[in-house]
Amino acid sequence: MPFSRLTARIPKAVIALGAVSFLTDLSSEMIYPLLPIFLATVLGAGAVTLGLIEGVAESTAALLKVASGIWTDRTQKRKPLIVSGYSLSGLVRPLIGLATVWPAVLALRFADRVGKGLRTSPRDALIADVTDASARGTAYGFHRSMDHAGAVVGPLVAALLLTTAGLPLRQVFLLAAVPAALVLIVLLCFIKEPTTHRADAQIAPRLSASWNALGGEYRRLLLAVFVFTLGNSTDAFLLLRLGGTGVSAAWIAVLWSAHHGVKMAATYFGGRLADRIGPRPMMAAGWIFYAAIYLAFGWLNSAPLLTGVFLAYGVYFGFVEPAERAWIASLVPPHLRGTAFGWYHCTIGIATLPASLVFGLLWQRFGTGVAFTTGALLAATATILLLVRNTPHPMLAQRSESSGNDFTAIK
Repeated sequence: MPFSRLTARIPKAVIALGAVSFLTDLSSEMIYPLLPIFLATVLGAGAVTLGLIEGVAESTAALLKVASGIWTDRTQKRKPLIVSGYSLSGLVRPLIGLATVWPAVLALRFADRVGKGLRTSPRDALIADVTDASARGTAYGFHRSMDHAGAVVGPLVAALLLTTAGLPLRQVFLLAAVPAALVLIVLLCFIKEPTTHRADAQIAPRLSASWNALGGEYRRLLLAVFVFTLGNSTDAFLLLRLGGTGVSAAWIAVLWSAHHGVKMAATYFGGRLADRIGPRPMMAAGWIFYAAIYLAFGWLNSAPLLTGVFLAYGVYFGFVEPAERAWIASLVPPHLRGTAFGWYHCTIGIATLPASLVFGLLWQRFGTGVAFTTGALLAATATILLLVRNTPHPMLAQRSESSGNDFTAIK
């Protein structure tokens, strides 16, 4: 199918944001897979230091996603925070190549995640602003697929620079500035603030009032996402499990790149499917599929079988990532979209740390079967919460009766 037909329902701003995400992930994935090696071999830091750096970085991003979401709703502007966030990350990320001590890496990772926290919620809100409700799954699916495409290409570019060109780690990190600079050009030239949704825009209320205004269905969805994320530990455990069955480090690297390739295709076509059948059944199917994947990882011991299961795991993202974002955009009033995406991203960030910690403790104490089964049970519990229906938000019901643009009833 021609690319022009695939993107026919996707606004130009979303295509531009997809290019931005592709270039950003290309830049970041030239660095982050190599960061543990750089810290250990060049700077002499250990696993505890790596854990401290990543913990501070991700916690910072999670908290700032709420703040930026509230701020973008208060100002009713998306682009300034999007440009600032991407620019800050693109500026500081390659400077890791100049670090001589690990605290410098910590400071740069902190600044990088500040940029991510600033841009993520306004960007997701902007996609909803410029996209018709009937095509939001497709738009979010396209955007996520471009993000995953960058995660495929980035490590391969880094590998070529290290092997074919023979460059040291520091120079590879510094060269990550090239795609980061292209990001700024795309943002400044091709992203414009939408105007059509501003005509009846309301000013976002104070924090407590805005939380109440988000509605019970949104909060129920957030609870389900929180419970699911408690069982959604870091994918490093999946790679560790593969290694434990005899898969070599080289093959794990290849599988990681192939995994992102599956995610790239799955998220695009999953978004299109979400527009046809609705986000609720898509997410429920995705979480059930996730539970099956985790059960397989817990109890299968064949390297070829687990390799196939790991590649199939990429399909889960196609079920869930576009659908949950499209659902959130449809559940809340337009003037609270930034706030809604902020709380959504923060919820995932808060639950991620205990998820991986508990999983690691269960693995160490009781073995892989118990650890992965626990994750599967939490996914099943979250699915039950997801399928419990509630009355639609009254503001949305009134608006949908007059406009017919948003989901009037989530399937």
